[in-house]
Amino acid sequence: MANSDNNRRKFMATTLQSVGLTALGGLLWSGYCDEAKASPLVLRPPGALKEEAFLDACIKCGMCAEACYNRDSNIDKETGKQRPGTLQMAKGGDHRLVGTPFFTPRDVPCYMCDDIPCVPVCPSGALDMPSLLDKKGELDINKAQMGLAIVHKESCIAFWGLQCDACYRACPLLDEAISLEYMKNERTGKHAFLLPVVHSDVCTGCGLCEKACVTEKPAIFVLPREHATGKAGAHYVKGWDKKDQERVGNRKAEEIETHTKRSEKAPVDYLNKEIEY
Repeated sequence: MANSDNNRRKFMATTLQSVGLTALGGLLWSGYCDEAKASPLVLRPPGALKEEAFLDACIKCGMCAEACYNRDSNIDKETGKQRPGTLQMAKGGDHRLVGTPFFTPRDVPCYMCDDIPCVPVCPSGALDMPSLLDKKGELDINKAQMGLAIVHKESCIAFWGLQCDACYRACPLLDEAISLEYMKNERTGKHAFLLPVVHSDVCTGCGLCEKACVTEKPAIFVLPREHATGKAGAHYVKGWDKKDQERVGNRKAEEIETHTKRSEKAPVDYLNKEIEY
C-alpha cells in the first residue's frame, strides 16, 4: 500500500513538472516569437511581401536560400571558389523569426542575379514574382526593393574631404542608384568634395555599397524601406503627379483662414520689425 502511494506521488510530481516545463517552454517561445516579430530592421529576399504579410505567407521551407547558394553566379571571379549564399535562414539567437530568410549586406550582399533564382522557387507567394516582372513579362532584378541605402555623413570620409568612391563603384546600377555630387571644399578652398548621393527611386537595397564601404563600420548601410523613408500622409497631394491627384479626384483643398492678433494688422505694420513673441 505504501509502495503504491509512493508511486502515485511520483507520478503526480512528474506530471506536474512536465506541465510546468511545457508551460514555461511555451512562454519562452511566445516571448521569443514576439521579440523576433518586433525586430523591424530585417532585410528580406527580392520580391518579399511587406513584413507582416511575409511572415504570414512564408512556410519556412528554405528553398529560396538553397536556390541562392546554388545560383549560377555564385563563383567568386577572383578566387574561383563558391561564395557563401546571400540568404540565411534565421535560427535561435538571430533575433528574427526562426526559419525565415534574411540577409546581412556587410557579410554577404545580394549579387543581383539576372534570373533571381530565389524567387521562382518560393511555393507560398511570400516572394511576389509579379512585382519583379518588366513590361515584357520577364524577371527584372532592378525592380527589387529589398531596402534603401542611407549615407551617414558624419562617418563618410568623402564628406571629410578624402577621395573615396567605393560605394559608387560597387553599385551595380552605376551612376543611377548612387551618383557623386561635386561640391567645393570651402575649408581648404583648393579641393572638392565628391559626395555619394543615393536615389531612392532606383536603389534596390542590394547592399553591395555597404559591403564595399571602407570605414570600420559602414557609413552607408541598407535599411528596410519603411524605416529608411518618411511618410507625408494621405492629406498631402502631389498636384503634378496624375496618379496622386486621382486619389482625391477633382476636390480642391478646403480654404482655411487663421485669425490672430497679427492678422488684424496690415503687413506694413509688422514687417521689418523685431520678432514678436
